[in-house]
Amino acid sequence: MKKEFDIDVKSYIRQKNDSFYVVLIYKNIAGKRKEKWFPTKLPVRGNKKKAESMADDILRNFVIPAEDLYIGQRIDTKATNAKFLNADNTNDAFQNTAIEIPRERLSELSLNVLGKEQVANLLFSDYIKMFLPVVKRRQIEIVTYNGYEANVKSPIGPYFSKKAIKLKDLTGKDIQEFYDEQLRRVKPNTVIHYHAIIRLSLCYARKQGYITVNPIDEVDKPEKNQYVGKFYSAEELKKLFETVKDTYLEIPVLMGGFYGLRRSECVGLRWSAFDFEDNIFYVNHTVNVVVEDGKKRIIAKDRAKTKSSLRALPLNESVKTRLLELKEKQEQYIRKFKSSYNREWDDYLMVDELGNLILPDYVTDAFARVLRKNNLRKIRFHDLRHTCATLLLNKGKGTVTIKDIQLWLGHSDFATTANIYSHLDASSKMASLGTLSDAVEL
Repeated sequence: MKKEFDIDVKSYIRQKNDSFYVVLIYKNIAGKRKEKWFPTKLPVRGNKKKAESMADDILRNFVIPAEDLYIGQRIDTKATNAKFLNADNTNDAFQNTAIEIPRERLSELSLNVLGKEQVANLLFSDYIKMFLPVVKRRQIEIVTYNGYEANVKSPIGPYFSKKAIKLKDLTGKDIQEFYDEQLRRVKPNTVIHYHAIIRLSLCYARKQGYITVNPIDEVDKPEKNQYVGKFYSAEELKKLFETVKDTYLEIPVLMGGFYGLRRSECVGLRWSAFDFEDNIFYVNHTVNVVVEDGKKRIIAKDRAKTKSSLRALPLNESVKTRLLELKEKQEQYIRKFKSSYNREWDDYLMVDELGNLILPDYVTDAFARVLRKNNLRKIRFHDLRHTCATLLLNKGKGTVTIKDIQLWLGHSDFATTANIYSHLDASSKMASLGTLSDAVEL
């Protein structure tokens, strides 16, 4: 059983002098094997289950002795008036210990079992890695946490590990140099993601008293770069639709190009979200894939990127016809393959012949391959979303506004849409020009 200290403590039942004893076994910070024996006063005969139950209670209430948590620290139980030390029974004598922890033992520990000086003396690369579980306990999206974890793994961890800078010695200059080096290989928006987890970790360090001054306050956060997405013309989009027909990419390309759906929204489309009688469908479910402990995990949820992303859209007749054809084909596969068909994803549009869910990464990779193979102009899958917005604005002839685009794409606020697409809103600018020209004769 894992204790809150992240030190593995296991319980066993042992017989001694015709009685049961509970034995707890674990390794202390130094890696030394430790045993703690507890008498149950239960005779061996007929009391094994009772002894096991007592073992569970003893393990659950067991607090690891302070001398096993703090290497080399002399314990004066009279002075501290405490035999054991835990998160609720911490005192300054232990918090101020400056004894360093062997790096090979850090993966077995959590920040809350270390003294303030011990944390301050950690390498920043080790500290930020140990900080990740603190973030994970907060109510954040697992996809967001997955991004934090990936950025700590590379490039943040390796960079600061090579520099061997302790948490207490980290300066704003050190962080700024890291940003400057990264900006030579990636765009500012990517460095902003690095900044997010570094800032969180240092604000926590300051709040907990591991450091007295937060070096992040001395750092200039990179300015967000304005991305101008590529987009297809109506003719290019039509050719792409024809190219992917009857392939696994048909649904995401159709819904991405015509409705501007995000990749996770395309994969998350379910038949239950379509009302074919009233010709409307709901974008109310997403599918993402995250990596935890080196293993991929599918995250399917009835939530989107923001509340505004949950939206209802009218169903085009041609799209409706094509979707109904695909639905019938899916039902044929169910009848054909019977028990071999995966019924877990029955309600989803994005499945293969055997009912297996087609994942977001496949969409991205297959999309790039299709463009190369068919000599189509290179764009990202997400650029289909830009294509949708651009066609709406340019073909709308002044009837479609930036506000309309916001609602169609499910942006959280008007400013987001305006920042991305205002340079394309030529029709409204021409209308404004016409109004001014009528009012003011030059």
